Amino acid sequence: MIERAALIALLRRSGTSWSEIALSIQEIGSAATVLDRTVGQRDTLFPETDTAAGLIADAAEEITGWRAEGIGVHAFFDSTYPAQLLGIREMPPLLFTRGDLRVRDRAVAVVGSRSATDEGLRISRAVSTSLANRGVTVASGLAKGIDTAAHTAALEAGGRTVAVIGTGIQRYYPAANRQLQDQISDVGLVLSQFWPDAAPSKQSFPMRNAVMSGYAAATVVVEAGEKSGARIQARLALHHGRPVVLTSQVMQCDWAKAFAENPGVYVARGTVELLDAIDDILSRLPTEAGLENFPDLAIL
Repeated sequence: MIERAALIALLRRSGTSWSEIALSIQEIGSAATVLDRTVGQRDTLFPETDTAAGLIADAAEEITGWRAEGIGVHAFFDSTYPAQLLGIREMPPLLFTRGDLRVRDRAVAVVGSRSATDEGLRISRAVSTSLANRGVTVASGLAKGIDTAAHTAALEAGGRTVAVIGTGIQRYYPAANRQLQDQISDVGLVLSQFWPDAAPSKQSFPMRNAVMSGYAAATVVVEAGEKSGARIQARLALHHGRPVVLTSQVMQCDWAKAFAENPGVYVARGTVELLDAIDDILSRLPTEAGLENFPDLAIL
């Protein structure tokens, strides 16, 4: 509790990036030690009156309040922190969750445009249903359009879904997905890297995409425009060493045609190719065998 509270106290102090704080803790081996060395070292007009012990006590009180609301608080050095996020450059030092957080989660991200076409929604539902039926977690971003279709299909199939959101976990965005977010937190997981009361911002959604990319073993991009978050996630996924699957829908975009030339990118032009791509990706995961067949993908 002291180490986690010390981390929160460090993150609450302005002037240092979260990634630099995490690096300092990794180098020194203790968040409390980093905080103790930091307090009182600022070059300010007036002397700093805070003490490390006081800041830790305040942060501990925050943690108690969050937990009373059913919010999980997980530091990157905790045993409960998702293992797949530890190896990415954008690793959040702190995660907030509602629901069932698993240290190792066999997940595939299904993402795409908020302004989805009927065909895109159908593909999203079909892929997500197939993944859920085979015990694979469906990760998405809880946005309207493709994300909503992915989460809903996974739930309707009785599978597990994870919503990686771009706001604080106490917020509902978009407001229309309030019920869906609550349902996911009841039977799956809602995950946020932002302070629980944080409002949405222009920067928060690309940051969310980076974490979703790291959390998932692969990303399926159903539809994505030139400036969409799904396109950002596809690029980040390759940086994270995660394969990317592009459907025939997204291959209509110029960015996708160029992106498809990268190693680790699968282009699925139809049911059989999509099946083969996902099967090949999941067969390489170390924890479980891959998918041998996806009979329900025949509806694509």
